[in-house]
Amino acid sequence: MPQATTDRLKIITFELEMIKSLLEGPEQLAKIVPYQVPPEYPMDVYKQLFPYKIERFTQQPEENVWEGLIIHKETQMVIGDIGYKGGPNDKGEINLGYSVLPRFQGNGYATEAAAAMVQWGLDQPGVRKVTASCSQGNGASIRVLQKAGLKQLREDEHKIYWSS
Repeated sequence: MPQATTDRLKIITFELEMIKSLLEGPEQLAKIVPYQVPPEYPMDVYKQLFPYKIERFTQQPEENVWEGLIIHKETQMVIGDIGYKGGPNDKGEINLGYSVLPRFQGNGYATEAAAAMVQWGLDQPGVRKVTASCSQGNGASIRVLQKAGLKQLREDEHKIYWSS
């Protein structure tokens, strides 16, 4: 269960029932969690993955423990999501992904959450390495991944690849 706490944030498991509720809208999630859920959550690019995640977590429930919500502690508001894509592979590598709602960007929340989740991930049994990727032109994500302690491995014409 991703459970990490920083000075300003807490990360909780984004459970299957929570994901299902969001298909009906953020107000439905707000009915089942003790947090404020902004009307713009989740971002469309993430919501498009929900049908796949629901099917995947229904068939392989053990993978759901790698999915998290970012909660701002002071306001008790969902501000984004973070997790690992399916848990560790056969080499013990986990691939980090995250998003923070636009109105909360630029405050260091993504960096704070990513650093906490990198440490959480490396503390899990069977995990040897955290990986991530981002677009070459995404300066904000480049800085987040650097500050979270990941090192640039390589790049191709579209992406930069990172590892702990």
